[in-house]
Amino acid sequence: MTPKDMMVADANAEAMGIPRTSLMENAGRCLAYRIIQNRNPCRVAIYAGNGGNGGDGFVAARYLLNNGFEVEIFLLSDPSSIKSKETKLNWEVLEKISKGTTPLKLEVVKDSSYLSNTDAEILIDALLGTGVKGELREPISSAVDIINRSEGFKVAVDMPTGVDPGSGMVTDKAVHADVTVTFHKVKMGLNIASVEYVGSIEVCDIGIPEEVELFTGPGDLLRLQRRDYTSHKGQNGKVLVIGGSTDYSGAPALAALSALAAGADIVVVACPRELSPIIRSYSPDLIVHPLSEDFLNPKDTNELIKLSENFDSVVIGCGIGREAETSLAVNDLVVEIEKPLVIDADALKLISPWVLPRRNHETIITPHTGEFKAFSGREAPKDLESRMKVIKDVSIESETTVLLKGSIDIIAHNDKLKLNSTGNPGMTVGGTGDCLAGLTGALLAQGHDGFEAAFLGAYINGKAGDMAAAEYGYNFRATDLMRFIPEIFS
Repeated sequence: MTPKDMMVADANAEAMGIPRTSLMENAGRCLAYRIIQNRNPCRVAIYAGNGGNGGDGFVAARYLLNNGFEVEIFLLSDPSSIKSKETKLNWEVLEKISKGTTPLKLEVVKDSSYLSNTDAEILIDALLGTGVKGELREPISSAVDIINRSEGFKVAVDMPTGVDPGSGMVTDKAVHADVTVTFHKVKMGLNIASVEYVGSIEVCDIGIPEEVELFTGPGDLLRLQRRDYTSHKGQNGKVLVIGGSTDYSGAPALAALSALAAGADIVVVACPRELSPIIRSYSPDLIVHPLSEDFLNPKDTNELIKLSENFDSVVIGCGIGREAETSLAVNDLVVEIEKPLVIDADALKLISPWVLPRRNHETIITPHTGEFKAFSGREAPKDLESRMKVIKDVSIESETTVLLKGSIDIIAHNDKLKLNSTGNPGMTVGGTGDCLAGLTGALLAQGHDGFEAAFLGAYINGKAGDMAAAEYGYNFRATDLMRFIPEIFS
């Protein structure tokens, strides 16, 4: 689990109704009892930062005090700079406790001159945890030196301060912990870091249910790539949409407009010649590339392959039709286009089963149940568990990310699986699937891997549909849904 994954899990747990205060309480209590169960009452020095890691230490202090330990806390920050409300709440509790007769001492460390060596028998590193980046600043750097010089037993909270939570590397210096108590799951850096820093690793269950990671939630929006203030045109994603036919002019336009709504800088629609003026008329924001005839055919493939080289992702299939020559062209394009690809709608009924494993780039397919059967030859079972297994199997066999649309979307990539429950009955209206394809294409173009682009796309598309339903009822249109996409990204 990465630090970002943990942030997402915390936020999604809160959205599910589990308060962050409960998670912090569970973490601090578990930390304390790891000590209580293995050590006799003694003096404990807790070195705390102003983030969630410090809050875990504050909670642990209460349980240690209740079990006969003497506790001294060094807060390496002004209390007014405490970042989270949960951490601040637990600090204020300790301030009240310290006014009584309990063996608790609080020290606010404004700079390194306030620090001195300690003879505490147990030292708790609750300074930075997963919040470390680069070289350590004062007074944290001096606190790490003091902890390491001590002969006491050293406990790191979540991650030893100074160890990069992602890579396990130490840029400057780090706490040499005897044991690291981490929460929910082992962080990626702990598995990589040297044992001289992390010591033994113990995992605490803090009450985050499995569904928090299985289902998408608002916390997953933390994964979105943020726009660089210095970025230039095209740096935030260029998407090519290939689609449209005599009967379906709106589908590629909806996909393209959704990609723009999701923040892509440039979107081009490659469509049949007769549709070009119609699609241009939908919006002046759309750039249109006319094909040679009134439906996609093999005469267009070389030109489209060349054109795709200028884009970060390609969306193919929206309204594309099922002409025999279109089938030949789609199969050629899917093999030859060397860009991340979203395949939707009729294209899923035209692709030969052996085509996709030949690709060396990210591929997402976005079928509903009928398209899934046409693509894979398999029925999607009605019960959720069986359905999940079949989707995962098809993902492995086709070497794609599968996003099966439904009342609960199922997203699978090899052994990874996500469910999405945003959305509502109003999304049966035509065009919402095209919005999803364009939105997912934009996320691919912005640097997300296929699995992440697919489950983020499903969540955002469904959330936009829920926002549209809240304003219009279930009788909304795909264009109404699209209007809410930028609000979710903001």
